[in-house]
Amino acid sequence: MNLACYGITVEDIRRNLSPATLYQEAIKNEKGTAIADSGALIAYSGNKTGRSPKDKRVVRHSESEDDVWWGLVNIEIDEPTFRVNRERAIDYLNTRDRLYVVDAFAGWDSDYRAKVRVVCTRPYHALFMHTMLIRPSREELAAFGEPDAVIFNAGQFPANRHTAGMTSKTSVDVHLEAREMVILGTEYAGEMKKGVFTLMNYFMPKQDVLSMHCSATSDKENGRSSVLFGLSGTGKTTLSADPKRHLIGDDEHCWSDNGIFNIEGGCYAKAIDLTPEAEPDIFQALRFGAVLENVVYDEQDHSVDFSNDSLTQNTRGAYPIEFIHNAKIPCVADHPADVIFLTCDAFGVLPPISRLSPEQAMYHFISGYTAKIAGTEVGVDEPEATFSPCFGGPFLVWHPGKYAELLAARIREHDAKVWLVNTGWSGGGYGIGDRMKLSYTRAMIDAVHSGDLNDAPTMTDAIFGLSVITECPGVPAGLLVPRNTWADPTEFEKAAKSLAQRFVENFRKYARGVDEAVVAAGPTV
Repeated sequence: MNLACYGITVEDIRRNLSPATLYQEAIKNEKGTAIADSGALIAYSGNKTGRSPKDKRVVRHSESEDDVWWGLVNIEIDEPTFRVNRERAIDYLNTRDRLYVVDAFAGWDSDYRAKVRVVCTRPYHALFMHTMLIRPSREELAAFGEPDAVIFNAGQFPANRHTAGMTSKTSVDVHLEAREMVILGTEYAGEMKKGVFTLMNYFMPKQDVLSMHCSATSDKENGRSSVLFGLSGTGKTTLSADPKRHLIGDDEHCWSDNGIFNIEGGCYAKAIDLTPEAEPDIFQALRFGAVLENVVYDEQDHSVDFSNDSLTQNTRGAYPIEFIHNAKIPCVADHPADVIFLTCDAFGVLPPISRLSPEQAMYHFISGYTAKIAGTEVGVDEPEATFSPCFGGPFLVWHPGKYAELLAARIREHDAKVWLVNTGWSGGGYGIGDRMKLSYTRAMIDAVHSGDLNDAPTMTDAIFGLSVITECPGVPAGLLVPRNTWADPTEFEKAAKSLAQRFVENFRKYARGVDEAVVAAGPTV
């Protein structure tokens, strides 16, 4: 394969190797790489064991500058700076004895599928992207042609901190017009995965397609789907692992005129404290063909200690989605009947489940609220409100209002029901009340999917304006209205107004980009 069109002159190009061959290459050429007793490849990403969002840069270009939501998420660099970093990456790639190339697809719907090419130096990176992208057939590879996007992963080589716009030796640069991504100074594989998602987050809305950071399932009988949005700790992965439904995907999807489709061909699950009892589907999926990233293992029998976080809390496992027994292949489904926003409210004031109007859906989608729990992070001594727009702020390219408008249009067109589900605390905040039982949350999700809540009685929350469901099969009625679960109504009122104020303050930064009706759909303070 000739990569001269990119300025790459290395003769030994190893293209689209099988997992077995990449295992051989990794064991032979990468220090520390091993095979777990389950058959998964164990690999290490070096000093960086997570993404570096502060080092992501987007090229400011006349064709896209009016589209991009510039700021802390999309930090600009100019074209000359990108060229410097690109040349630095190409120069490094040209020093290697061999390079690995992965050609694969992003998007299961052929109407919107993007051809992606990854050029990298590590077999581990090649196997990761072979796993996370959609794997072409031999015939599709033979006819692959020129890609729609290219990732140059020179992550073993640092960026030059003296280059304009650089703040560290790490730089992850995206050029929307060239459809190229350059990685310097980080070997964390997740940068490639989220780079593809960032590109899709730009190009899909240009085609009137909503790109979403969510999991998705579908009904095994009628095919109607459900999408679940939620930040870390809200239960998105756990609740999408539903044996009664097909799994469409666990992280990245699009909603088009055809329905929904998964962007990826694999799953990238957190592995810390993983057990076969709690997550049987994920545990059994981490076998031959999967990648275990930054885990600690016993050097005698190669058993993995999933509770060991001495390298990082962010241990991960990447595996092909077909390793999940109830996955639907191809990963496409009919339009969602239900859109579910998951939040873990550690203040204990949001209802366990409520129904949202389209305007409220836009407001809560843009807000993307959950709460960090006291004691789980250094310096967090009490619950801390966290907001991530569209439940995926670091990967957005357009203003959050763009994605919210697309979501509201789809909801109205397909008469989808929108639900806000609180998987957090009841009867008081963290340290006083109790966390909602998983069995109750599952009962609520089941009732959503069965349609039992479509005509359920509701009451309006006086502060948040939500239509609170007051009767749900399998859930004690006394839990469904938060005010009734608190021993002191005055303390409840104080906590609810405090959280509502945080919502209002957070939303001010987005208000100029949305309709006044959306702003008005927020809480009253």
